[in-house]
Amino acid sequence: MQNSPRSTRPVATGALAAVTLAAAAVVATGPAQAVVGGTEAAPGAYPWLAAIGTPAFAMRPAGQFCAGALIAPDQVITAAHCAVPAQQTPEALTATFGRDDLSATGGITVGIKSIRIDPRFRVSIFDSDLTYHHDLAVLTLAEPVPVTPVAVTTPRGDTGTVVGWGATTDGDWANSRLHTVTVPLAADTDCVTAYGTEFDAGEAFCAGSPTADTGEFDSGGPLLVDGKLAGITSWGKGSAQPGYPGVYARVASTTF
Repeated sequence: MQNSPRSTRPVATGALAAVTLAAAAVVATGPAQAVVGGTEAAPGAYPWLAAIGTPAFAMRPAGQFCAGALIAPDQVITAAHCAVPAQQTPEALTATFGRDDLSATGGITVGIKSIRIDPRFRVSIFDSDLTYHHDLAVLTLAEPVPVTPVAVTTPRGDTGTVVGWGATTDGDWANSRLHTVTVPLAADTDCVTAYGTEFDAGEAFCAGSPTADTGEFDSGGPLLVDGKLAGITSWGKGSAQPGYPGVYARVASTTF
């Protein structure tokens, strides 16, 4: 979801410099997210969840700036707006699994071999904020990981679960703990009321409330229904803003 403006830039070289600056730009210019109103996730509850980052992005624990979900032994799905800046330098990114606290060590960290962006991905504007359409990308890992991928489903029912290492309040860059919260799924008509023509039910759905939402640095992370992946955290106006639920890219229809 929305990202807050950023002014600090770390010093790096080569491909890492480019991706670091691009990651900071993602944080600075687009909608960000963080799990707001949640609680710490149970240890080991989401082994397929990836923290996506770059070692040079020192402003965040483990260089994390987005998240993703393992959908095959060597493939992670995330938001396109997280991956586009590194499309030409995928080796500058890493994906870390099995680390509930990013300030700790452990888990499995692997490099990224290639990035595939949904060819329909595009960026537009809503009320001075960037909005994303068909906001999906698949990262191919440098090697398979010994983790069972998450199953995929369609959004249905009244609630879903969001998970992420993002900010728990506005401007929180320091959180390193994995959080989760139950969010209400919004009707498509409510999304149209909130976002007008910027919302397309064919490629996205909405969820969240003023007390439960994703937030900054949660972009690319999962929205789960019955433990299965239904959506990818994409964008929204603010975080936990009344009348503006978060927007999630639909995963089940992914064909790129």
